[in-house]
Amino acid sequence: MAVTLAIQALVSMATFTVPVLAPVALPELGGSIALIGLFVALIYLGAMVSSLLSGSWILRYGAIRISQVCLLLCGLGLSIAAAGQLWCLVLSALALGAGYGPVTPASSHILARTTPRHLMGLMFSLKQTGVPIGGVLAGMLVPSLVGVAGWRGALLVAALACVLMAVIAQYVREGLDDDRNAQVSQARRDPFKPLRMIFAMPRMRNLALCSLLFGAMQLCLTTYLVSYLTEDYGLALVSAGVILALTQGAGVVGRLLWGWVADHWLEPRRLLPLLALLMAISSLLTAAFTQSWPMALVVAVSMLFGATAIGWNGVYLAEVARLAPAGLAGQYTGGTLFFTYFGVVAGPPLFAGVTQLSQSMASGYLLFGALMLLIALLLWRFAGTASVRGDPG
Repeated sequence: MAVTLAIQALVSMATFTVPVLAPVALPELGGSIALIGLFVALIYLGAMVSSLLSGSWILRYGAIRISQVCLLLCGLGLSIAAAGQLWCLVLSALALGAGYGPVTPASSHILARTTPRHLMGLMFSLKQTGVPIGGVLAGMLVPSLVGVAGWRGALLVAALACVLMAVIAQYVREGLDDDRNAQVSQARRDPFKPLRMIFAMPRMRNLALCSLLFGAMQLCLTTYLVSYLTEDYGLALVSAGVILALTQGAGVVGRLLWGWVADHWLEPRRLLPLLALLMAISSLLTAAFTQSWPMALVVAVSMLFGATAIGWNGVYLAEVARLAPAGLAGQYTGGTLFFTYFGVVAGPPLFAGVTQLSQSMASGYLLFGALMLLIALLLWRFAGTASVRGDPG
């Protein structure tokens, strides 16, 4: 758990580092801050492809070895960005995406082998806290590094941290990669096999398709909340940033809480529609914000939004691993993340388009709240159908 959490946090920090540095670096490079949206989209496009291909790589080379390669790719991506040319950012984003995509399938493969089934929700959720922890590390450490070594130096220090973590992971590789099989065929021979596997299993297919909107909702929350609170609600930038930080913190707590609930109280197939419903309610309430709302209520709604829209991942990934045949959790996770990352890529532009047409960010949260309500109803129906058929928990 410690190794997978550290790897997840370092890779996540790497993807956040360039956006954190953007206000300092882009003026020097001659680019506008709007380019950061394209940079993030390219990261997740790369992650879509690499997560889809990662299942066979994990089986062939081992989850830790693939995680080490991911860390080195992230270090390479940060080093390329440090070259200080706008065109380098394209290569940087693609390298970061290639490194980001396989990390979650690799860690899921390890945890599926080593975690008792009655603890899968909590352990997968704990592992997934590495993503917001990486964001916190980037936000806290990278600006300080800029003050000491400049933005290029900060990128290189973050790259070095990824390389060091890859070296540290070597010490546990032999024990955790003991199930690797060199006879497994190369993923490039059949890159769409994970998708066919997922569509051949109705419950896995339903989860994967619903995760598309889950991923979109998460990115729309974190991408636009500060702008919405400053432009529509009228908060100062610093105050809006504090609310975003509280929202991210609620996401960390939510991941652990929902994991515990899934293990001890409400099985994942029942919990996921409830989380979708709470996301829908939170998004619709966010769309209703006006300056007459008390600050405490705005904070409470934002934290509920974060606890659900950021906190769902661990329960979802644990359910994917539980449904996957023995030894194939990484392959199925990589296939389902293809849909999740597609939602991450497509969601924010759709949100922005709706906002542009209506001249109000509230309409974006209204649309996504309505869509998430539909997803909640579909997931609840899927869960009921599985119960009638007698499918396992």
